[in-house]
Amino acid sequence: MDWKEVLRRRLATPNTRPNKKKSEQELKDEEMDLFTKYYSEWKGGRKNTNEFYKTIPRFYYRLPAEDEVLLQKLREESRAVFLQRKSRELLDNEELQNLWFLLDKHQTPPMIGEEAMINYENFLKVGEKAGAKCKQFFTAKVFAKLLHTDSYGRISIMQFFNYVMRKVWLHQTRIGLSLYDVAGQGYLRESCTAVRKFFFFLDPLRTGKIKIQDILACSFLDDLLELRDEELSKESQETNWFSAPSALRVYGQYLNLDKDHNGMLSKEELSRYGTATMTNVFLDRVFQECLTYDGEMAIQELMKIHGQDPVSFQDVKDEIFDMVKPKDPLKISLQDLINSNQGDTVTTILIDLNGFWTYENREALVANDSENSTDLDDT
Repeated sequence: MDWKEVLRRRLATPNTRPNKKKSEQELKDEEMDLFTKYYSEWKGGRKNTNEFYKTIPRFYYRLPAEDEVLLQKLREESRAVFLQRKSRELLDNEELQNLWFLLDKHQTPPMIGEEAMINYENFLKVGEKAGAKCKQFFTAKVFAKLLHTDSYGRISIMQFFNYVMRKVWLHQTRIGLSLYDVAGQGYLRESCTAVRKFFFFLDPLRTGKIKIQDILACSFLDDLLELRDEELSKESQETNWFSAPSALRVYGQYLNLDKDHNGMLSKEELSRYGTATMTNVFLDRVFQECLTYDGEMAIQELMKIHGQDPVSFQDVKDEIFDMVKPKDPLKISLQDLINSNQGDTVTTILIDLNGFWTYENREALVANDSENSTDLDDT
C-alpha cells in the first residue's frame, strides 16, 4: 500500500486520545473503581457457593450452671459415651498380638543380629492386613521417624511395635484421666495428696489446675501408673511417691513435728525437720510464700514443699559468683545458671547444709575415697 494512502487514512481517523494526560487522582479513582468491580464480582461468586460465610460459626458453649442439674447430667453422659467410643477405637491385646504376628511374618532379611527389620513395601502390606484401627500407624511419616541408618532402608520391627504400644498406652491413659475431668475442659484440679507432686511441677503459677496433656508428657506419670500392678513389692511401694505407704510416711513425719497437736506447724516446729539444718532465713521465706494462720502453717500446705529446701549461705557468695560468672556482677539470673552449667552445684550448696558441707570438703572426701579404694585393691 502506498504510504500516502496510509497517511491520508490516518488523518481521516478521529483522535480518541484525550487532549491531556489524566491526573494522579483520576488514575487512583479509576484503579479503585476497577478493584471494587472485580472484588464485588469475586465476593458475589463466593456467596453463591458458600452461604455459611455470611455468619460466624459458634465456637463457645457455656458450661451448665450448678443449678442446671439436667444439663449437667446430659453433659456427663455424653462425655462418658464419647470416651467409651474413643476407648473402643484403641487396639486391644488380641489385636496387638495379631499385629506382631503380621510384622514378624513380613520381616525383610537380612536380620541385624537378632533384630528383625521390615522395609517400606512390606510395611504397607502389613498396614493393609492389620485393619482399620492400625491404619494411623502405617504412614510414611511414622516410617521416616523410625528410619535411622539401615543401609537397606528398613526399620526395626521391635521399635515400631513399641511405638504402637506406647501410643495406645498414652491414649488409654488420656481417656482414663479424662474421666476425672469434671468440667470437660482438659484440666484436672488438685484434690488429694498424691497429685501434689504433679501440681508442684506442672502448675508453677498455682492456678489450681493442670493440663492433662502436660501430665501425659511428664516423666513421673509412670510412677503413678506403676501402682496398677497388684504384685508390686513393698520396697517399690515405699519408694513410690504416689503409694499409700509413701503418703503415710510423709504425713507421719509432719505429724511428729506437730508437738502441740493442733494440726499446724510453727517456725520452731518446722525447724526440727530432717536433721534440723534449715536456716532462719529459709524458714522466714517459706512462711512468706505459703498460706499461714496466725503465724502457723497447715500440714497440708507444707506438703506442697516437701523435700530439701533452699538455704542461703552468705559466706560462699563470692565462690558461687566465680563459678557462675554472671553478666551482671551484682546478681545471678536463671539464664546465668543455665549458661554456666553449674546450676546443680550452686543449687546443692544453697538448698541444704549437708550439701554445702559436702561441697566445702569435696577434696578431702575424694582423697578418702581414693585411700579406701587403694585399701580394697591391696586386700
